[in-house]
Amino acid sequence: MENNFSKLDALIFSQKIFQLGKALWKSIEKDWQQWIKPYALNINEHHILWIAYHLDGASISDVAKFGVMHVSTAFNFSKKLEEKGYLTFSKKVEDKRNTYIRLTEKGEKLVLELLENYDLSNQTVLLGAMPLKEIYGKFPDILELMAIVRNIYGDDFMEIFQKSFDHLEKVIQEDEQKQKKALRNENQEEVV
Repeated sequence: MENNFSKLDALIFSQKIFQLGKALWKSIEKDWQQWIKPYALNINEHHILWIAYHLDGASISDVAKFGVMHVSTAFNFSKKLEEKGYLTFSKKVEDKRNTYIRLTEKGEKLVLELLENYDLSNQTVLLGAMPLKEIYGKFPDILELMAIVRNIYGDDFMEIFQKSFDHLEKVIQEDEQKQKKALRNENQEEVV
């Protein structure tokens, strides 16, 4: 690879990423911990539940890769979630080498409860992005950041990333439709 940039350019870029990444992570970590604290979960456990929910039968390797954690970390925290009754472990007949996790009914209920109880009002990163949403009419796409992550972790990571958000959108839309239907039924009952 031929460098078509100076050492100064590289150093300034790296330092910007380091400083901004650390500042952003501090707020992300605080927001995330505040959201999950009432459920006696830590960030790794919540992330594993999230991955298991969206991938529906993820291998420990998938959890480690998408959760950006070591395989032993993914396994150990998954074991803790199994002990709490949120996950089950299994092997596939055609793939005895990998261990797979799946949410239990209790685990799925927890994930849905977490989604339902997400509080917009105290999320500092969300609040920090609101002025951009007001100006442009949408939240930032963060395309450059996604391109950097794609170059670091690969297309598989980004495909799983996108799949999880497509699934989340579908779940929320289905829930909204159920709520509207229930409200219509309730209103019809009141009229009768």
